[in-house]
Amino acid sequence: MSDAQNRAAALLREHRASIDRLDAILVYTLAERFQHTQSVGRLKAEHDLPPSDPAREAQQIERLERLAREADLDPEFARKFLNFVIAEVIRHHEILQS
Repeated sequence: MSDAQNRAAALLREHRASIDRLDAILVYTLAERFQHTQSVGRLKAEHDLPPSDPAREAQQIERLERLAREADLDPEFARKFLNFVIAEVIRHHEILQS
């Protein structure tokens, strides 16, 4: 391998290590988020509140899109991601209410 290829391989390893670390952070952060949403779901079930709150969800999507723009992340991707997470949270809340 040439020196340039060795340097490229070393950089690739560094990037991949960073990606692996960030993936772990994402997983643990999502787990913590879902612990809180499970608590919210139990509270809603105990007090006969609806499993979803469309006004709150719209506010959160708007907020996340703004944060995405600030972070130089595609706001469309951020919206799709949050919609996916919200759908999963609502599914959990519906299970808790049944």
